[in-house]
Amino acid sequence: MAVNKCVKFLLFFFNLLFWLSGCIILGVSIYLKVDKDQNVITNEAIPGIDLMIAIGVIIMMLGFLGCWGAIRENRCMLLMFFISLLVIFILLLAAGILGAVEGKKVKDWVKQRLDKLTPLSSQPANVRDDLEKLQAKLKCCGLANGPADWDVTPPSCRCNATVPECLSGVYSTPCSTQLITLTEKNMEVVLGIAFAIAILLIFGIVFSMVLYCQIGRKDAISTA
Repeated sequence: MAVNKCVKFLLFFFNLLFWLSGCIILGVSIYLKVDKDQNVITNEAIPGIDLMIAIGVIIMMLGFLGCWGAIRENRCMLLMFFISLLVIFILLLAAGILGAVEGKKVKDWVKQRLDKLTPLSSQPANVRDDLEKLQAKLKCCGLANGPADWDVTPPSCRCNATVPECLSGVYSTPCSTQLITLTEKNMEVVLGIAFAIAILLIFGIVFSMVLYCQIGRKDAISTA
């Protein structure tokens, strides 16, 4: 029995796209790691660049493994590829369910990380400077308690009285609230991407197992 060429090249094409997506994720992650505006506050509240780099490397490795296994009709590589995709699919499924069920805990997690940076008066100059940049960008003031977090309210907290969040000439919204909102939006995007990847993984799992079985039957016939 011959190996179905359509399945073989569909799996190869799938893994080529998989490998290219890994390259893109890795490249973007390294760019953000090297060139992004380093900010202690956002690093505490929204970590993940290192995780993206690791994901990009893993996807690249799996894509190469699947491409080579498909072209060479190597059952060992295809089996390793199948198991790897299955494990990643299970982890993504578990993470998606956990993210949907425990989404409210994101607020507590971000707040706990930012609480380590209070009181602001005891923080080094770079932390206070980063917070001022963040205040100007997100239109907020302070971390947990608003303007009360500052001994002397900095210029970045000042606002126009016509702005709804402006109270007595300064922003009343703590930056932790703005960062939590930003994190929740990012979580929605991440869950959507994870769902799309999970669908792709299903196709990869099916194609790799079909090709694995076809190669096994071909080898059995040739040795009979």
